[in-house]
Amino acid sequence: MCPYRLVLEHVTSRWGVLVLIALLDRPYRFSELRREVGRIGRNVSEKMLTQTLQTLQRDGLVHREARPVIPPHVEYSLTDLGREAAEQVRGLALWTQERMADVERARHAYDEARAAADATRAS
Repeated sequence: MCPYRLVLEHVTSRWGVLVLIALLDRPYRFSELRREVGRIGRNVSEKMLTQTLQTLQRDGLVHREARPVIPPHVEYSLTDLGREAAEQVRGLALWTQERMADVERARHAYDEARAAADATRAS
């Protein structure tokens, strides 16, 4: 697989999108980020959030800062590269939200045409 396609897969994955959009607002601690991702999308398991953050960190999109205090304070934020990617993803998410009525109409028309074609073949 081409390297850029792998990064595209990371950025546009179910959790990658939500993490990037959430981190556009501000840095988050892990538990805060998990709640925020659940608020804007769906609940994410600790394991999936950890894997997503590690992947985005490896790609240079997310910065992890661990402060040596008790209890440990770990905060996640976007790098400059991550902010650029997150802006692009947010634009696509906003477009999807704005155009959802058009998508629903297209789906309905497709389903009706498909049902009519199936009915014709069955008779």
